[in-house]
Amino acid sequence: MTTTTTVPITSVLVANRGEIAVRVFRTARAMGLATVAVHSDPDAGALHVREADAAVRLPGAAPADTYLRGDLLVAAARAAGADAVHPGYGFLSENAAFARDVLAAGLAWIGPPPDAIEAMASKTRAKELMRAAGVPLLDPVDPAAATAADLPLLLKAAAGGGGRGMRVVRDLDALKPALDAAAAEARSAFGDGEVFAEPYVERGRHVEVQVLADGHGTVWALGTRDCSLQRRHQKVVEEAPAPGLPDALRRTLHEAAAAAARAVGYRGAGTVEFLLAADGRPYFLEMNTRLQVEHPVTEAVHGVDLVALQIRIAEGAALPPEPPEPAGHAVEARLYAEDPAQDWRPQAGTLAAFDIPAAAAPVPVPAAAGGPAGTAAVRVDAGYAAGDRVGVHYDPMLAKVVAHAPTRAEAVRTLARALAGARIHGVATNRDLLVRTLRHPEFTASTPDTGFYDRHLAALTAPAPDAGRAAALAAAAAALAAAAPAAGAPLAARLGGWRNIRSGPQSRRYRIGDTEHEVRYLPVRGGPPQLPDLPDVRVLGAAPDRVVLEADGVRRVFHVAHRPDRGPDRAADGGPDRHDGAGEVWVDTAPAPGSDAPASHTLTPVPRFAEPEDASPPGSLLAPMPGTVVRVAEGLAPGDTVTAGQPLLWLEAMKMEHRVTSPASGTLTALHARPGHQVEVGALLAVVQEEETRP
Repeated sequence: MTTTTTVPITSVLVANRGEIAVRVFRTARAMGLATVAVHSDPDAGALHVREADAAVRLPGAAPADTYLRGDLLVAAARAAGADAVHPGYGFLSENAAFARDVLAAGLAWIGPPPDAIEAMASKTRAKELMRAAGVPLLDPVDPAAATAADLPLLLKAAAGGGGRGMRVVRDLDALKPALDAAAAEARSAFGDGEVFAEPYVERGRHVEVQVLADGHGTVWALGTRDCSLQRRHQKVVEEAPAPGLPDALRRTLHEAAAAAARAVGYRGAGTVEFLLAADGRPYFLEMNTRLQVEHPVTEAVHGVDLVALQIRIAEGAALPPEPPEPAGHAVEARLYAEDPAQDWRPQAGTLAAFDIPAAAAPVPVPAAAGGPAGTAAVRVDAGYAAGDRVGVHYDPMLAKVVAHAPTRAEAVRTLARALAGARIHGVATNRDLLVRTLRHPEFTASTPDTGFYDRHLAALTAPAPDAGRAAALAAAAAALAAAAPAAGAPLAARLGGWRNIRSGPQSRRYRIGDTEHEVRYLPVRGGPPQLPDLPDVRVLGAAPDRVVLEADGVRRVFHVAHRPDRGPDRAADGGPDRHDGAGEVWVDTAPAPGSDAPASHTLTPVPRFAEPEDASPPGSLLAPMPGTVVRVAEGLAPGDTVTAGQPLLWLEAMKMEHRVTSPASGTLTALHARPGHQVEVGALLAVVQEEETRP
């Protein structure tokens, strides 16, 4: 790359947070640049703040008061002495006015020209430009004139992305309500309620091309990515190169993407997204005028650092005439703090442990991913570390985990194993879903289409056939660890700690999900205890943090941890008598070969004597998560008759809207929620008195 520097950069402020801020800081530091973070009040101790050389506070918590305040971000750069701003992705990364303000302040903008951002900011205007440039498009549909022949339709917000303001319509009667809901969501998310409609392509693939352009006329089409595995129109698993594309189609996509970049005088990193119909025809969707979340798979395959290239282009450097050739295959999974089985409900809490096995590679490495030829490597780009709190104000993504290997099959296996072996304690995540997805026959045999989770989510979140057995072993390990001698020696060597003079079995109870497990263990003189209810399981050793069992003839090690602020549920003298319902217990073990059962379990000790609890009124509708009430059903008031499943209100948490429905048919006797109301998990939102059923 020719370094004809015209705007030397010495210090970079990242106008963002979380994983992408950490990612940019690590490259900037490697390039010898100083780094500046910005943070809201909830993010004061966040990982991206700890990674930076300096940090500037943005008072407040909501994005509208902090990371979306361009004036505060420019002032922060000036105050900290930064001479460049990197926008990351999301927030103001595709805001032309913010880019202009940065440039007007005399700062370098590490992004595309404001005019290019503006040209692509509206999906409707972008499509007009792409049509003029010869890029293939889906013909728009006028919602007011839509007929049954136009169905199904996809409604999309003209501004913004991330799945906000998107609806699939399969029934003409549902079109008007869907338009109103999409417009309301788009207006709330982006300040622009414009919505358009286009044909919804069934079983399509989401394929995109990474582009990189300098200020000297060179445009790279840096390979393809497949991002078809999505939930709520947001990507979950991405890979590069997009598999199974004929060479002719790949060239067509590269040429169309380069044409799109040239049509708007693009500079820097961007992504041109396409929808591939089942017949292989490509259609332009949109151009993201920023770095994408999934950029690491392109970096791994092409051996480049896109952030470094962004910085050098902002300094005025020229790209080589041709991009580097690809090598191998890379797959990325987004690890979210959410519960896929509960309508992708986001989770909040403190990460008591956060350990994902990886080959330490904070920035991309060439060809063989940093190891000998033919090896596989794992990269983790995280926005959190153990001890950090996952809040409710921002996106629930914890990390991106990327595997790079010579073949797709090896990359997929490597990624699945890394995720399965992760230890994540304190919040529920989509980790098990990711592992089962990566091992699903439809995924391993070929790249699925965007309807993958519509078809398979129920099966992927259902308990595995041996889930009960796995949970029973985890509960046994937790009970044995709680009763084990504190010194941690093998049981047979320290029988005194087990009080083996007792003749009857001891017992402990744990709740895993909605199921309660009772574990009975019987001390045996001269040997380890027995598990009367698991006669085929031998106890080989135990300590407060480690239990070894032989189950089904296989020796397995179980690692046991407790919430840091609460020790094991032990008696004051260290013995096993008292079981007082101490905090959560986490049990991790190596994944059983060929099993889909979780290798990690969260257990809640069940106290022997129930604690008195404040009872909620019958029919209470409680907040399933902390968040903000954004809407209440129009005209809803106490005294109204409601039906089971009827939407009553909408909560927004972690950048997503969640519909709260009536649990039963009956009468709404109380409504405590109102728009703008901040609620905590378990807060009373409404009360529905169920109608009496007569025989």
